[in-house]
Amino acid sequence: MRFSDIQQKIQNAPMLDFGDIFNESIELYKKVWLQGLIMILLSFAFAIPFVIITYLPLLALGIADAFTYGDYSDLAPFAVLFMVIAYLFFVFVMVVISLGLKTALYKIMRQKEIDSTEKDDYFFFLRRKYLSKTINLSLAYLGISLLATLLCFFPIIYVMVPLNLLVVIYAFNPDMSNSDMIKASFELGNKKWLITFGLVIIASILAQIVGSILCGIGILFTACFAYIPPYFIYKKVIGFHEGSLEVIGTEETE
Repeated sequence: MRFSDIQQKIQNAPMLDFGDIFNESIELYKKVWLQGLIMILLSFAFAIPFVIITYLPLLALGIADAFTYGDYSDLAPFAVLFMVIAYLFFVFVMVVISLGLKTALYKIMRQKEIDSTEKDDYFFFLRRKYLSKTINLSLAYLGISLLATLLCFFPIIYVMVPLNLLVVIYAFNPDMSNSDMIKASFELGNKKWLITFGLVIIASILAQIVGSILCGIGILFTACFAYIPPYFIYKKVIGFHEGSLEVIGTEETE
């Protein structure tokens, strides 16, 4: 879908009903809870190796310092520098992986909603065709989040809505330029900020409460519920053009 078409749809966006979207989100959650769980487990699986790589050198240095009489004070600044660089790299890699997996989940949501028999592909946006775009969008996502955080509390509350919508827009318009996707996400966020924010917050709180009732570990099963309302915001305002699922659902033959 062209950027101009999306802009026009946003400008002519219909009134949205909070209750309708919430109920539809519950119905879709019944179809995608397993896929949401798999996405979260995949995120954990990717995080564990990076945590080990980040902390293992510091652990080794601490053990060496405890069992020898050497002076390792000169190494402390290097250890701190390594820790900072490793942490920043870890955060960025996890943002890339999280963005890629979450974007794929929205694509899977569409497949489940229309009862498509297409295979679930959690790594669609982390493969070569879209990997560079996912990395660039992750840089923009991280940069916007950091800037909003530095500007104190309220800006980060504002940008969380466009950033949530950015992932959905990317899922169904992967060939659009990064700048156009960011513009579209902020335009849609401005247009439907209050209802999107309310739905995401209520869905997140409900997911945490229900997950906590299920002995805490249930949060793994309910967390993806918070991702669903932005999908319906996108669907009701912008919609899916004819053949969109097929266009982004099959990679080009190499």
